[in-house]
Amino acid sequence: MKFSLMSYTFSRQPGFDFAAICRLGKELGLDGVDVVTLHNRPADEIRRLLDQHHLQAICYTFMGNAFAKPDQESFKTGITAVREAMAAAKALGAAKTMLVTPGIPGTPREITRQNYVDGLREAVKIASDAGMVLTIENFPGAASPFVTAADIMEAMAAAPGLKLTFDNGNAFTGEDPIQSFNACAAHVVHAHFKDWAVAPDGQGMRMLNGQSYLPALIGEGVVDHAGCLASMKQAGYRGHINIEYEGNTYLAAEATRRAITFLQSKVWQG
Repeated sequence: MKFSLMSYTFSRQPGFDFAAICRLGKELGLDGVDVVTLHNRPADEIRRLLDQHHLQAICYTFMGNAFAKPDQESFKTGITAVREAMAAAKALGAAKTMLVTPGIPGTPREITRQNYVDGLREAVKIASDAGMVLTIENFPGAASPFVTAADIMEAMAAAPGLKLTFDNGNAFTGEDPIQSFNACAAHVVHAHFKDWAVAPDGQGMRMLNGQSYLPALIGEGVVDHAGCLASMKQAGYRGHINIEYEGNTYLAAEATRRAITFLQSKVWQG
């Protein structure tokens, strides 16, 4: 297992600079970046920066929310997004891709999940033809169609070849993340770590487990990262783990440094 940077952690704060991400990666001794959309840049520009810093694109992440709706026009939009994503991933040199699957407030998650599954069947074929692995992640929110292991496994049964980017923080919002990982371990090819703090009344994001949370730095929240890492190690996972941070208490670079220090000194066992 190896830690990797996640461009989303940085792009959501002011002053985003992809070159600075690459410099931080080298400073921390990391070897990869999960490129979450192209950030309105040409793929070859991002690839050039990665190459200059001897980093790899370990995954290309893109929005797949058009598939959440049942109409044919949305389906076509989703297919176009998948094709464009595979081309971007190839230009970046990434072998894995992740399709982001948010829910629709007010729509039952079971219905949204079926809509996504219909799109994922075709998306997996497109990815395979392009020589890419397609993944989805555990995604947070009471309306999210993919939170628990059962949600994920349903999609994989319906779309053979689909894989999982295991997000321990998001899995936590629906069930025990260790049990969730163990149920899906054979299908995990990538991972995100993140953390949450229990939100005061009236604040935060309402989750599937009925609780509301606010983003927290890894190691400062409620997720059992030590237990997750132990289970992943036991299962033989040797891929990357993204450092994801959605808060603003820290700047993204500082949050990443602190999270990696925590995982290495308090949790990481090699």
